[in-house]
Amino acid sequence: MATARAPHGVNAPPKIIVKKVYIEGHGGHHGGAWKVAYADFVTAMMAFFLLLWILGATTEKQRKALADYFAPTLVELKQNSAGSNGLFGGEAINQRDNYPGKASQTGTKSLTVPVGGSGGKDVGTGAKGTLKDQRALTQQDQKNFDETQKRIRQRMQATPALAKLANHIRFVPTRDGMRIDLIDDANYSMFNLGTTALVPEASALIGTIADSIKGMENPIMIRGHTDSLGYGDPLAMNNWMLSSGRAEATRRRLLSGSVTEMRFERIEGVADREPLIVENPADPRNRRVSITLLYRRIMDQDQQGRFRPGLRASREGGSPLEAH
Repeated sequence: MATARAPHGVNAPPKIIVKKVYIEGHGGHHGGAWKVAYADFVTAMMAFFLLLWILGATTEKQRKALADYFAPTLVELKQNSAGSNGLFGGEAINQRDNYPGKASQTGTKSLTVPVGGSGGKDVGTGAKGTLKDQRALTQQDQKNFDETQKRIRQRMQATPALAKLANHIRFVPTRDGMRIDLIDDANYSMFNLGTTALVPEASALIGTIADSIKGMENPIMIRGHTDSLGYGDPLAMNNWMLSSGRAEATRRRLLSGSVTEMRFERIEGVADREPLIVENPADPRNRRVSITLLYRRIMDQDQQGRFRPGLRASREGGSPLEAH
């Protein structure tokens, strides 16, 4: 309060002026509410950046598992959810519909076999069955190859005319299957000299092979080889024509022995380009015919259920046979 001085010569009392000053609190009418809103915003931003980090640092399967964890009441609890590939499909062993752990539990559906689960003609052809497992199929082929080899040798020993050809046949495991080589030497030739005509003993031998493999499903590749001896007129006849012609003659003999046509995968002649005796291309042992029983391959099974693999090496890039 301030007292004004009275003017001179006047007896009137001085005027009194009252001034009121109001000091408001910090923040005015807002108070502390803005702090709560700011905290909510920061929390939301932190959750947003955490979400972005999770999306970038996890796989699709992990994100699915996280989503299922935070939303356990979805209708699709079992299918494609976390733990659905386990023994009980993502459920606990003591749940109502699983193995009974107390008197109130009667369901055992996770451990029972369906009424119609009696198998059938397609048993073993499921996604993980024997006929869908390449390794198991290859092992089965190898076992069949060993049995075929023993069967052919036993039949040769039982026939005097074929027993003398024991040194002219050999069985070679390769990465594509089992190769059966019919090899000439200086004293014996499977074909008449310079022709594609099989001699009687060789024809009987190939007939024995045909009888031993006709019940198998493995595709067949036949390759003809010659030595390096040439012809006087290569335009009229040469080793390319001779090797391919002998391979085709072998195919025809197998066909007449009840080997089905669809099993022949490749028939070819390579002349003297793959000699057995590398240091001497003119050696008569380079003259031979190779019959290869190829491994079956699951990926090329056709609609009729037959296995027609083709050449593994040819499709993957490389030589169809191992190097001699």
